[in-house]
Amino acid sequence: MAYLRRKEDKFLLDWKNSGEKLPLIIKGARQIGKTETIRHFAKENYKSFIEINFIAEPVYKSIIENGYGADEVLNYISRIAPRRKLVPGQTLIFFDEIQDFPDITTTLKFFKQDGRCDVICSGSLLGIQYKNISSISVGYKSDYTMRSMDFEEFLWAKGYDDALMDDMLDHMLRDKPFSNSELEIFSGLFLDYCILGGMPNIIASHIKSNTFNSTLALQRQIITDYENDARKYAEGLDQTKIISVYRSVPVQLAKENKKFQYSLVSKGGRSKDYMGCIEWLYDAGMVNPCYCMGFPELPLKGNVNLDKYKLYMSDTGLLISTLDDEAQRDVRTGRNIGVYKGALYENFAAESLVKQGYGLYYYKKNDSTLEEDFFIRSSDELIPVEVKAGNNQAKSMKELIKSSHYPDIKHGLKFTPSNIGNNGLIFNFPFFCLFLLRRYMEKQDKF
Repeated sequence: MAYLRRKEDKFLLDWKNSGEKLPLIIKGARQIGKTETIRHFAKENYKSFIEINFIAEPVYKSIIENGYGADEVLNYISRIAPRRKLVPGQTLIFFDEIQDFPDITTTLKFFKQDGRCDVICSGSLLGIQYKNISSISVGYKSDYTMRSMDFEEFLWAKGYDDALMDDMLDHMLRDKPFSNSELEIFSGLFLDYCILGGMPNIIASHIKSNTFNSTLALQRQIITDYENDARKYAEGLDQTKIISVYRSVPVQLAKENKKFQYSLVSKGGRSKDYMGCIEWLYDAGMVNPCYCMGFPELPLKGNVNLDKYKLYMSDTGLLISTLDDEAQRDVRTGRNIGVYKGALYENFAAESLVKQGYGLYYYKKNDSTLEEDFFIRSSDELIPVEVKAGNNQAKSMKELIKSSHYPDIKHGLKFTPSNIGNNGLIFNFPFFCLFLLRRYMEKQDKF
């Protein structure tokens, strides 16, 4: 399988070339491409690559028997696998699946002090044990959270280059509508991406066959693997409850009121019955919580109600794979996503915002007369971001902008199936432009 370009390629190269680089810990959910990305980086940039997987090669769990120092660890490795050679200054050691052996992070301090080789650690569920790992290696490691492929990476995989992204951004900055053919092509690619999601193996399978054959089975296997991980790694918590909460996410998103309710997970369910479940799913990279603001004003984090939130799945393709067979047929043959009341587009928007480094916040007035999907900010404005499956009016956004009760809000952003346009206050963009939002905000001069 050909390697699929990732944004982490540049990050890893910058890390390697940094003056005072620390051992790196890459966190992220299962199947997002961590291992393949690190292997590709090593192949392109090092003479020697030593990869140790603590699940596939449990013999290495005794690697620190003789001490935590770099000499002791390297000597142990050479005894088990003498062909794995250390080339000083040209070696990358990759400890994979360290959630099965977090004690290996104790060695990071000594590898940093030794300086003969670079070290990367990774694993599928590092968030679950990360407090322990972080305390072990404090001051001697740097962290990076990796996620599944975004729409830009999907376009790279389909053969498009950076010139296309620059042209899309130029359209946004100049308020220049796309041509009808551009709108049709990019919207089609966007819907393909929504159906597939961002898991590299699934995208690779689609590109190889140019069909959606087998992709649903691959997606559902990933969800099964996620649930099995909960059964294996959720120590001190009720694994069945974690799985029940995860399975409830698509059901809750299908509601008109998408606020997460435990009473829909089980009859009479209450938040205290599910303590720690949301945190576990978030730490595992399986869900993205979106918290309700007490009032739509700056600062964003200053007035959040932590007990009131919506839950989105971290990969929209996985969300679509949970739909019933009839819905699957609608989506995969007719690519008709809009009939699901915008829940899938909203999930994609949450996923895209998180992948760009944004936090997730929404607002719903207590009397339900005013509701906004997401918020971001500029230097001095709070900006509502609305996601519409159709082209209906943004009533709440208009109210937030024109009312004197919300002085921090002067403009809004709306993402719909339609073309670029604005009325000076609300700026409309097609869904497929959402991945460019942060770049747009950095370069625009409108608000």
